[in-house]
Amino acid sequence: MVPSMRTASMILVATLAAMAGTIVPATAQSKSAKPAAVVMDDDRINLAGIELRRAGPAPIAKRLTVPCTIVPDAGRVAHVAIKVSGTVADLRKNIGDDVAKDEILGVLESREVADAKSEYLSAKLSNELQQDLTARDKSLWEGRAVPEQQYIKSRNAAAQTEMRFGIARQKLMALGVSEAEISGLPEAPDGTLRSQNVRAPISGRIVERKVELGTAVGRDSLETELFVIVDLSRVWVELAVSSTDLPLVREGQDAALAVRGIAETGSGKIIFVSPLLDKDTRTARVVVSLDNADGRWRPGSFVTANIAVERHDAAVAVPFAAVQTVDGRKAVFVRTKDGFEARNVVLGGRDGPVVEIVSGLAAGETVAASNTFPLKAEVSKPGDED
Repeated sequence: MVPSMRTASMILVATLAAMAGTIVPATAQSKSAKPAAVVMDDDRINLAGIELRRAGPAPIAKRLTVPCTIVPDAGRVAHVAIKVSGTVADLRKNIGDDVAKDEILGVLESREVADAKSEYLSAKLSNELQQDLTARDKSLWEGRAVPEQQYIKSRNAAAQTEMRFGIARQKLMALGVSEAEISGLPEAPDGTLRSQNVRAPISGRIVERKVELGTAVGRDSLETELFVIVDLSRVWVELAVSSTDLPLVREGQDAALAVRGIAETGSGKIIFVSPLLDKDTRTARVVVSLDNADGRWRPGSFVTANIAVERHDAAVAVPFAAVQTVDGRKAVFVRTKDGFEARNVVLGGRDGPVVEIVSGLAAGETVAASNTFPLKAEVSKPGDED
């Protein structure tokens, strides 16, 4: 009996050892179990500031990121230069002032302008007199009161005076005198004949004023540019795209723009892709046109452009802020009748603030889109025994 009892004891010990290897202690079970859901009613959700969004289809673009610089639109920069020699008699605008098109910026006094205006008035008077004489001679010739030769001579003189009048008018326009000012010359005071108004060619803001009162300007190596006006309601964004990325870029593509350190973003369209490469940097100049009606995009600022080079439609997409990492896996918090459920998901492509969900979430489900860190902390709490 002794051998048989010894054998039975050995079998019992082996069985207990095998059972001990498969039994999970209660403390271990409490450590591994974590809540997969967070109980929250609508009032608590509103109090926590959690924004809810419905998952659904959205376009996802693959983007090329390029650093760039904001510059003024070349078609909205005006250098106000003069075409006569004279002296600055009046300055009505200063640097930083907003101006409208055709608004008077300053006044010059110019002998050249005075001579041109006098010549115009003389030519106008001569032409009017000669036209009256020609009309009278025509009437007399038709009535056989004067010979035809006299009428022909009078008609030729009228043509010449009309031509001289037209030349004098064109000369004033070439000097920068507007048509309205030319029309008002016969009634203008004599003291204004030497004055030349300097007008704004475009609407915008004065960024440079290069003269002071009494400054001599004009020819003979003197300053001819008085003001620089810039219209910043639309600006350009200049990019330097490498030759390897250039095949992905074409005119008409959208570009998302962001300034470093500022949350606000903008968008524009590519209007120019240079066919030439810089011989030193091997990059091509690309220009994006950007609306700037509110003036927040300042020329000289460094920005980042994201160009959409490829697009596809994602069946399910959510805000990227809705995604958290829980236990080393990407997850979103899906709204349930009791609160939120942590749902593991597989991410696809990301386009700015939107990310594609490849699996784990269905279109139409509602997720927490902001302030999700407290939810992550709740489901990541250790068990009560820890």
